[in-house]
Amino acid sequence: MDIKGLRIVITGAGQGLGRALALALGGRGARVALVARTAAALDRVAAEVAAAGGEAHAIPGDVGEKAAIHRIAGQAMTALGGVDVLVHGASTLGHVPLRALADTDCEALERALAVNVLGPFRLTRALLGPMRLGGDALVIMVSSDAAVEAYPTWGAYGASKAALDHLARVWSAELDGRGVRVLVVDPGEMDTAMHADAMPEADRSTLAAPAEVAERFVEIIRHAASITPGRRVSAQGFVAEVAS
Repeated sequence: MDIKGLRIVITGAGQGLGRALALALGGRGARVALVARTAAALDRVAAEVAAAGGEAHAIPGDVGEKAAIHRIAGQAMTALGGVDVLVHGASTLGHVPLRALADTDCEALERALAVNVLGPFRLTRALLGPMRLGGDALVIMVSSDAAVEAYPTWGAYGASKAALDHLARVWSAELDGRGVRVLVVDPGEMDTAMHADAMPEADRSTLAAPAEVAERFVEIIRHAASITPGRRVSAQGFVAEVAS
């Protein structure tokens, strides 16, 4: 895919990887619609994209709230005139500090599932018709190694990301050859506020900068047509893969 001119919706765009993606893609000429709960944060990111010569539209909303989904989808369609790429970056850990499953409230698990699974399901479903009409669309589910490894105290988050991975595989199987490609991308460990909440003792010097990881996402989008649909992709290893 040529990044310039792409109409891209990014959830979780107020900070971290979502913000970095907005800057990386908007700076290359993509038209981006930015979704997050905090309007002030979105406005700052949209202003940064505009300062870099890009086009960005701030759409405040909580993807974990069912009632917000059709409004978010409608505003994105109105702002962009269509959607070519949908990046599901919004995510929540559940309890912070992280807790063992035996100590996890049902409400915390419900919230993790609402944001990390139901949000992507509902927003994909709301935008699927217009995306299929374009004939060459892409949905990226941002996952985690917690989806495939059983880490103590990461139960709510890990279970939700595992469900997201399988949701993506089913979407991919059902949409194969129908104009929408679905990929799962694991960004790896990044120096973000979410990582600091989960692991405050971590050595930040060992973590990837979101801007660096965003560059890998750009390459994944560029080479999406050559990636097997439904595949789980490691963002931090993707540049070497393309070069080989």
